Amino acid sequence: MADTPRYSYLGPAGTFTWEALTQVPDAEKGEWVSVNNVGEALDDVQQGRSDYAMIAIENSIEGGVSATQDALAVAPELRMVGEYMVPVRFVLATAPGTAMSGVTTVAAHAVAYAQCRTWLETTLPQHHHVPAASNVQAALSVVDGGLADAAIAPPGITEQAAVEIIAENIGDNPDAATRFVLVQKGGKAPARTGADKTSIIAELPDDRAGGLLEMLEQFATRGVNLSLLESRPVGDSMGRYRFVIDLDGHIDDERVADALMGLRRFSPNVIYLGSYPRANGHVPSVSQHNSDEAFAEARAWISRLRDGSADTA
Repeated sequence: MADTPRYSYLGPAGTFTWEALTQVPDAEKGEWVSVNNVGEALDDVQQGRSDYAMIAIENSIEGGVSATQDALAVAPELRMVGEYMVPVRFVLATAPGTAMSGVTTVAAHAVAYAQCRTWLETTLPQHHHVPAASNVQAALSVVDGGLADAAIAPPGITEQAAVEIIAENIGDNPDAATRFVLVQKGGKAPARTGADKTSIIAELPDDRAGGLLEMLEQFATRGVNLSLLESRPVGDSMGRYRFVIDLDGHIDDERVADALMGLRRFSPNVIYLGSYPRANGHVPSVSQHNSDEAFAEARAWISRLRDGSADTA
């Protein structure tokens, strides 16, 4: 890794991805590389142009970011090493002097547009949506004579673009948040903290009744809670799906490692995306029979039986 690490992120400065990157310890000492989309950020890491990529992985309203999930599914060498939460707030920005009555077109990133749809349809029922690579880019395009009269943008947009805010808090859900992850190429997982998350992608071996249940049993029987389970099409034939899974715990936790071994035997393709500290610091409740000590004692018991030793337990 270079003396000055490089971080790729969906830019320009001021986006929610940029805000997530400000939460990374020591990131201010690195070089920040603005890119146009998630695929470009991940490719920077894969090709060695950047050491890290900050990418959006899940939104509390829209769910998993499908473009990110699909990109990670074909890049098994990438590893998530950190998780960051950013509250999502939106404003409507225009070129100075533009009134609400003069807005007929609104530029916005697709995800942001979906989260403001109710407000827009109520306030500007005749408007048209102009897609943008990011919400900051949408605002910049408004003052640069783009195709839109207004833009959905983050609250601090006036620091990035010479716009005027004509409406605040236009999001449909005031509690909306986006989860971001920091990704690197390969490497060991961050040390276990006790408040960790592990992300994987797995495929079912075939399309049959009970297949998904059998996959989920790999986690249930080890007491491993799932915080995310989403399906994405594999793409090689109709009806074939892979599952994006977040689970409570770290790969160094015995129950998690045992569940992953069970899944590996069951699934034809398991992609380990990484184990990393949870952003909210949540420590999962683990029953005694699923503790590290319980797994260690069970292995020791098997070893004694195999060695022909007396079972004194």
